[in-house]
Amino acid sequence: MKSLNPLIDKQTAMTDIDAKDTVKIQELLVRMERNNNIIQRLSKKLNSYTCEPHDSHCFEKLYDLRHNFKNFSGQQNQIMRLLKQKNVVAEGLRKEIQLHLERFKKLERDIASYLLDINQYS
Repeated sequence: MKSLNPLIDKQTAMTDIDAKDTVKIQELLVRMERNNNIIQRLSKKLNSYTCEPHDSHCFEKLYDLRHNFKNFSGQQNQIMRLLKQKNVVAEGLRKEIQLHLERFKKLERDIASYLLDINQYS
């Protein structure tokens, strides 16, 4: 049965939207956390002696990757700070998390490319 008060209907609809956004954001946060763990492992791998660069091209790639790791971590921390704020718009936060997940995919591709480059010399 529909309420006679349109304000109550609007509030109920907003609550449903907020709940859906919250669930979606929570799912994205779980993915973000998993991706962060992957990045940490890959960072450790890149710092091992088995991933040392062999030529100037690989040195440049490694430098860029390390710089991108720092940027990725900074962006991750920024998103976490936004989450702690109570007045953050869910849609904006969801977009920021989506962008961060895209940055993860790019960083992962760059790491794979670097590893392929250094392994061709093995």
